[in-house]
Amino acid sequence: MSNTAKFNLRTAKTTGALVAGAGVIALLGGGAANAAGVHEAPKAKPAKAASAWTSPITGKYVFTGKFDQGGSHWAHKHSGQDFAVPNGTKVHSVHAGKVVEAGWGGAYGNNIVIKHANGVYSQYGHLSKFKVKVGEHVKKNETIALSGSTGNSTGPHLHFEIRKTPYYGSAVNPVTFLTHHGVKLHG
Repeated sequence: MSNTAKFNLRTAKTTGALVAGAGVIALLGGGAANAAGVHEAPKAKPAKAASAWTSPITGKYVFTGKFDQGGSHWAHKHSGQDFAVPNGTKVHSVHAGKVVEAGWGGAYGNNIVIKHANGVYSQYGHLSKFKVKVGEHVKKNETIALSGSTGNSTGPHLHFEIRKTPYYGSAVNPVTFLTHHGVKLHG
């Protein structure tokens, strides 16, 4: 059994062809690139990989004190990003890592520092309650604390920093850092 299609050599398009024979059925398509009737299925776009990083706060928040902002609240310039949230809001690890500090941090109040495998440190300040201890390994998005207003704070919020050297030096803009790593922030 064989059905043939009309084929216009001038436009190199098929009007629909179905060829059957010897147990093989092929659908031939049109277009100049497919004048011979050979098609490749369109390649599916690769699924976008989930980011290995996440926001320290989920749900509603407002950006208040911004990175590198000057003001009377800081000895120098602001070294992190503040997320204004109600007291007791869950604070999440932005990436998997090891807790290297969990305790009183002076102006940071109750604070946590996590060292990540890539040599980056994340710091979370002004916390009301700890959910992790020094030495624990945490997963991305794990609840590590509750927000608060301890230390040099004007109200409940999370002070969040990213640092790239040991002893928590070399602060970088945490919003830029997270955005660069695929995290969508809405503050």
